Amino acid sequence: MERGTTTGNSRDILSTPLLVFALYWLPAIAIAVTGNLLSVGWRTFVWSASLTIMATACIANAVRCGRVHCYITGPFFLVMAIVTVLYGLGVVTLGRNGWSLLGLTILVGCIASYYLPELFWGKYRKRHGGEGNSC
Repeated sequence: MERGTTTGNSRDILSTPLLVFALYWLPAIAIAVTGNLLSVGWRTFVWSASLTIMATACIANAVRCGRVHCYITGPFFLVMAIVTVLYGLGVVTLGRNGWSLLGLTILVGCIASYYLPELFWGKYRKRHGGEGNSC
């Protein structure tokens, strides 16, 4: 194992189960639970806030340790938060099943952007100017 990989892993938010639960699982659960239970206004708020929390955590993690998939999931969650707000406000029309379409897009996009980048490019981004990966 490279020395830099250990350093990247030690700074990786995803290596701390409590942070993973707070920053990813709780927001994901909030999205899943509020899918059909709340009014459009509350659903818009919960979904966009949850996606923003996850986006911020991913972007911070990309900066902290260079986790490859975070460079993609962070912007993806941020774009989905914006789309959710626009749809909830009626600016964007997604048809009769818009919330279901958003939920499916978030689910599939999250899974694909989590696994595929690391499959092709590895777990941590190599930084130039130093030994291996650095954080």
